[in-house]
Amino acid sequence: MRYLYIDTSSSFLYSGIVSEGKLVASITEQMDNDLSRITLKKISEMFDEANLKPNDIDKIIVVNGPGSFTGIRVGITIAKTYAWGLNKDITKISSLEAMATSVNNDKVKIPLLDARRNYVYSAIYDNDNVILKDCHIKLDDLFEEINKLSKDFCIITNDEIDIPYEKVEYKPDILKIVEKYKDREKINPHVVNPDYLKLTEAEEKKNNND
Repeated sequence: MRYLYIDTSSSFLYSGIVSEGKLVASITEQMDNDLSRITLKKISEMFDEANLKPNDIDKIIVVNGPGSFTGIRVGITIAKTYAWGLNKDITKISSLEAMATSVNNDKVKIPLLDARRNYVYSAIYDNDNVILKDCHIKLDDLFEEINKLSKDFCIITNDEIDIPYEKVEYKPDILKIVEKYKDREKINPHVVNPDYLKLTEAEEKKNNND
């Protein structure tokens, strides 16, 4: 079985091809504002590196958020088009799941993404036990949840967030992510949509004006 992993939920493109339990090609590249223009080209180059064609893939695993609103849409559009056009299986995972999975220790995992204005996207995972599901939460409220923990924990983030805890840098372990989620139930490509966990600024303004 061959799997394509796509994560464009941040300013980085994280993508990889896993074939028969081995990572045969991968991309970790900062794109910033070039994400929408370059992502497809970089994925195409990755297929060339692996000496594979898009139709050789059996399943796509795409990150559907939370994170960058624009970035998430880029990755999902590519994954949905690919899955629908070539009749490939597709499933989705959250960026927070990917972050927690990539850290190799026995501690409780707390992935953290800056959502601005003293809010973050976060979750609390104790292995496969979800203590706090993926959410958009005030930092102070998250601290309250952390203080309830009776086990050692680690904060996983690449963002500059002022928190009174030691932070672990997020370095995606694409092989480990794919191996963990490769059997997650496939879904119809048309229902793979962004999960922002909060309203967009335009939606918030509209609600405030109603």
